[in-house]
Amino acid sequence: MRKMQFLYALRSKGVTDKRVLQAMETIDRGPFIRGIFSARAYEDMPLPIACGQTISQPSVVGLMTQALKVSPRDKVLEVGTGSGYQAAVLSRLARRVYTVDRHSRLVREARVLFDEMSLTNITAITADGSFGLPDQAPFDRILVTAAAEDPPGTLMEQLKPGGIMVVPVGQSDAVQHLIVVKKTETGVEYDELREVRFVPLLEGLGKDT
Repeated sequence: MRKMQFLYALRSKGVTDKRVLQAMETIDRGPFIRGIFSARAYEDMPLPIACGQTISQPSVVGLMTQALKVSPRDKVLEVGTGSGYQAAVLSRLARRVYTVDRHSRLVREARVLFDEMSLTNITAITADGSFGLPDQAPFDRILVTAAAEDPPGTLMEQLKPGGIMVVPVGQSDAVQHLIVVKKTETGVEYDELREVRFVPLLEGLGKDT
């Protein structure tokens, strides 16, 4: 029953892509949330996780994933592993997912979950995500789960022509907008999806707390 309500909530918020809905039905959000908030795993709300970070509300995960238009042959970069939930959803849609986070604790804990779920097409790396992953570039799709003041130029350079990047843009203490960036042969196209609230995209490695 909870899963039916979970999927209904996604549809009611505009997540209509069948592949995305199927991926989110397959990937259980429960294991990605620990402690006192675990009982609220199937509610459409963001929740605190370790290192002062959050796991996004499922409808936002769904809308961002839908906007990314991932195909089965795509190589995807996610900046901001967090709990690992978003990367797990992407792994059901893409050929390969690379996910980076500045907090080594989050990466370690996400790797354990990926192994337990047999999600073998995810590579999780502790790194400064603002620099992307130049060794693995270019990427077909890039998803940023932290807010930048502008679409990061370094990440844009690592996006293939014809590629798509979804990124929250705006000051961390003000209204942010979810932006879809499409890289064409002649330039860049921008579309605004909706207002959101994400933690800021920070440079450097984080302290594990």
